[in-house]
Amino acid sequence: MTDLTTNYLGLTLRNPVVASAGPLSQTVDGVKALADCGVGAVVMFSLFEEQIRREAERQAALEEMHEESYAEALSYFPSVPTREFDGTDPYVRLVESAAKAIDVPLIASLNGSTLGGWTRTARRLQDAGAAAIELNIYFVAGDLSMTGAEVEQRHVDILSAVRESVDIPIAVKLSPYFSSVGNLCHQLDEAGADGLVLFNRFLQPEIDIDRVQVTSAVSLSSPVEARLPRTWIAVLHGKVKASLAATTGVETADDVIKYVLAGADVVMTTSSLVRHGAGHATGLITGLDRWLTAREISLDKARGLLAVPEDAPADAYERAGYVSALEKAKSTYGSLR
Repeated sequence: MTDLTTNYLGLTLRNPVVASAGPLSQTVDGVKALADCGVGAVVMFSLFEEQIRREAERQAALEEMHEESYAEALSYFPSVPTREFDGTDPYVRLVESAAKAIDVPLIASLNGSTLGGWTRTARRLQDAGAAAIELNIYFVAGDLSMTGAEVEQRHVDILSAVRESVDIPIAVKLSPYFSSVGNLCHQLDEAGADGLVLFNRFLQPEIDIDRVQVTSAVSLSSPVEARLPRTWIAVLHGKVKASLAATTGVETADDVIKYVLAGADVVMTTSSLVRHGAGHATGLITGLDRWLTAREISLDKARGLLAVPEDAPADAYERAGYVSALEKAKSTYGSLR
């Protein structure tokens, strides 16, 4: 068997297949099932900024409601939790219990889009036993007056706020919708991100023409969606200090292998595990091992084997591939006329 030991965020993982944030990690049993199937690490489902803010507002309203009570009525004054955001308790308790139940790193996930006190919750997650924090910055810039630079700065500011709160590693999960993905990744790398997770998938509305209304739904990813994150991982490999995590479009071991060849340190999946169950992770790991063994190549040697060469201008390299693809398409489909 090939040595699949992997370094991610400064953590040592037994292999590069990671269960990403999703419905299978909502219970201790679910987290344990993922770990038992061999994954290198488990990312918890996300705790959302809105959940933390709602609880903070509820506590503030509770205090204001009774602030003018008479002294003799203090016996019925409701106790106010001393912790700032008590509403995070269920998530924190789950992190604490799950971290103790498994023998691989448990990564907590925070999902937010604004700069604020919610980022301090990361400290509680660290104290609960999280090995790292995955910061999922889910922000759609719907304000047409907001510039690209302001959008990017918001990402850097949120990372910096969390960085000040914890000592454990932080990975930033990004969308691909920036004017210069590579430059933002470089900014985050310089600001202290230990890892970059590429890419998040924005939920996109659908239009129901029968009911004439906008609907939304969660769809599982497909392998064709892996091409975009694979492209950027191939560009960033060797250009940033941060670990590179691939996510989106992982269905089979072939998809894992492609990401590794592009330069991914770890390959994350949720959709395939939702489709096929936690046990599917074992097949992904086995498939990677068999491919490496058959070619008598180590994981470290395979990683980044097909990344953009360090001495090649990435823009020219990618454009050359684009032109080549178009020429191939014209020769292939043009002959069918």
